[in-house]
Amino acid sequence: MKHTKVKDLLNSTKPIDGISVKGWVRTFRNNQFLALNDGSIIHNIQCVIDFENTPAETLKRITTGAAVAINGNLVESKGSGQQFEIQVTQLEILGDSDPEKYPIQPKKHSLEFLRENAHLRVRTNSFGAIMRVRSVLSFAVHHYFQDRGFVYVNTPIITGSDAEGAGEMFHVTSLPIGNPPKTEEGNVDYKEDFFGKETNLTVSGQLEAETFAMALGQVYTFGPTFRAENSNTSRHLAEFWMIEPEVAFNDLDANMDLAEDFIKYVIRYALEKCPEDLTFLNQRLKDEEKNKPMAERSEMSLLEKLRFVLENNFKRVSYTEAIDILKNCKPNKKKKFNYIIEEWGADLQSEHERYLVEKHFNSPVILFDYPADIKAFYMRLNDDNKTVRAMDILFPGIGEIVGGSQREERLDVLQQKMAELGVDEEELKWYLDTRRFGSAVHSGFGLGFERLVLFVTGMGNIRDVIPFPRTPQNADF
Repeated sequence: MKHTKVKDLLNSTKPIDGISVKGWVRTFRNNQFLALNDGSIIHNIQCVIDFENTPAETLKRITTGAAVAINGNLVESKGSGQQFEIQVTQLEILGDSDPEKYPIQPKKHSLEFLRENAHLRVRTNSFGAIMRVRSVLSFAVHHYFQDRGFVYVNTPIITGSDAEGAGEMFHVTSLPIGNPPKTEEGNVDYKEDFFGKETNLTVSGQLEAETFAMALGQVYTFGPTFRAENSNTSRHLAEFWMIEPEVAFNDLDANMDLAEDFIKYVIRYALEKCPEDLTFLNQRLKDEEKNKPMAERSEMSLLEKLRFVLENNFKRVSYTEAIDILKNCKPNKKKKFNYIIEEWGADLQSEHERYLVEKHFNSPVILFDYPADIKAFYMRLNDDNKTVRAMDILFPGIGEIVGGSQREERLDVLQQKMAELGVDEEELKWYLDTRRFGSAVHSGFGLGFERLVLFVTGMGNIRDVIPFPRTPQNADF
């Protein structure tokens, strides 16, 4: 018999005879009431077993984590808490789960413990909800761009260039680690390597996406990126996913319009498609906040934060104006900030970004026209020769969520900036060709997908919104 999803049974409007369902046991009590979940919805369905006519050996095998197949009838529930339940006529154990060894027992587990069991943590309510929301957000990203005529481009994962110029990259090599071939000067001879040159895992698909935008008009990438940054924080991963649209003929204002419209769309889509999961995660965050000191508690619930983004126009503020606001605000004057703002040119920290969003403007904020000295080489230099056409979107509770810019389309200016920053022009000759042949104004932005999932789910650690986190000293599973 074809089995039915738990979600469909719980959404039924009437009793149904002769149904089949398969899933995993969440709890089993009184040798009678089995809570079954199959991952299709956060809620379990109660299955009522006729224990007097069920072999004792079978009842012993109904343990948390066991996979079961159940036939029966969907009937109106006699108990409270659910409209329907399954009156079981036949039960088969598909896969046993030893209760002495199964780590995800029906009790509260710490997030750290669950990270150590990342292969099983998705069987909990919290992680099931997070991963369903992540899936829906991923689909929403493609839906948004495809509906608007963007071309999806798969940019290389192995690359010979460093898009960010930071040098924090994972090297890719087929050379023997202990005894690589050397040049006469004693350096590693990468001509003997698989690709004949030094290569790395990509930190961004932006540069390659720009070349496609200059032919196809509007493109986007959505793929894995890597940073060999030794940061053991709640905001950093060594492997994460990036969404990067690039649009020909868009200036910075059009880029800001696109980013605001896009991010509102995907959040609205998640709210529409994941009401049960987000309601659960909203309550989870409320319960977690109760354990924090009053001063550290968020002023908004998760659902209020999401509506806050949807219902407010993003306030557009220049970096210079933001520095003036921060220099003269009470937390700065009273030295409450960990990083005191003293002068123009400072690189803003999360505490400054959150102050602008949550305290000063009370809306999401887009900062633009940053100092050239703190931004990447490819950003369009303004006429003042000290700022670039960069923009960051700031959200409550998280700070920066999107970073982008109008790209420098003038060949001579780009070459000069590359020379000043020590970026090898020969290595990026192909990139410069887009400025040599038919250059035009163009813009784009990058959104770390996990940062988006973090915001939408209300989780506090980025390691909890990706299936198998990759961080310093951790590449398990």
